[in-house]
Amino acid sequence: MIATILQHLERLVAFDTRNPPRQITADGIFACLQSALPGFVHLVTDYGDGAITLLSTRGAPRRVFNFHLDTVPAAAGWSCDPHALQVRDGRAVGLGACDIKGAAAAMVGAATATRGDLALLFSSDEEANDPRCIRGFLRTAHGFTEAVVAEPTMAQARIMHRGIVSAQARFRGIAGHASERRALADSAVHRAIDWSHAALTFARSRQAERFEELEGLPLNLGRIDGGIKSNVIADACELRFGFRPLPSHSVDALLAMFRAMAPPAELVSFDELFRGPPLPAGQGALAQQQLQDARALAASLGLPIGPAVNFWTEASLFSDAGLAALVFGPGDIAQAHTADEWVSLEQLEQVARHYQRIIDTVH
Repeated sequence: MIATILQHLERLVAFDTRNPPRQITADGIFACLQSALPGFVHLVTDYGDGAITLLSTRGAPRRVFNFHLDTVPAAAGWSCDPHALQVRDGRAVGLGACDIKGAAAAMVGAATATRGDLALLFSSDEEANDPRCIRGFLRTAHGFTEAVVAEPTMAQARIMHRGIVSAQARFRGIAGHASERRALADSAVHRAIDWSHAALTFARSRQAERFEELEGLPLNLGRIDGGIKSNVIADACELRFGFRPLPSHSVDALLAMFRAMAPPAELVSFDELFRGPPLPAGQGALAQQQLQDARALAASLGLPIGPAVNFWTEASLFSDAGLAALVFGPGDIAQAHTADEWVSLEQLEQVARHYQRIIDTVH
């Protein structure tokens, strides 16, 4: 089976689906997948700006498998052409091989070797913090009750992960010569740094909080940009940050708390840029019920359950829409988004055999 998987993966990796810039069209990789999946009914939907889905359906399944086809830009340091698959030392090397074109190739191989009911949803915008595809799909009358989302999980089902929130704060200052004593208080850069210290102190104070095996509140200051030079008091500063809430956290309460750390007179704006719910997506009793549903789904599919992961996935969007959802795919997240990205041949074949068994099993 591995030879067939690698043939499909070679074709998928050859398509440039970097995101950004997400210059992806309805032909190309989507046409390739349609030709590789005879006997399926194909529906292509264009949500604009390179956000495209392909829903390929055979029979009348109640479960959908999701694969995103976009990749991050190639990191510095590649030893080969990122879009030309290399197979060496038991690894398939190529941009997206791990995250997550390898899983898509494994599923295409399994699908063509089986006849069971199957629904495959391919999407193109997971890597841009702009999930038009999945949110748009979930607004349709799709009829599915379960979702299996492919991400690198070492061939284990993962039923819990953190949410993700990114935000932007703009601080104002009062320009002037930096020799003035008021520079300490009036610099927009200093105000952003004071806020950053308060936010980091708060996040560090929450490290003992838990939801199941997930612990703490990761916070990252991604970018601080302001000022002109060292002898000018900065009149403006922009700060971008992100945090990864637990399923038990209220994102609205956390955002309100972070906003309150800056005096209103110092803030020009404080805006949420992106929010992805955790998995499970509910709160309280609903979250526990969603966990039970995900465990039951993994059991029905015969998949081993691994520990929770810290990275975010679009499985949470399916969970938020009421579907039983889990994350499952080949590879290790440590190999994603890196130079010479790779996935092991053993993992590809292992996941393909899981897919084949699941498709062949009548539920």
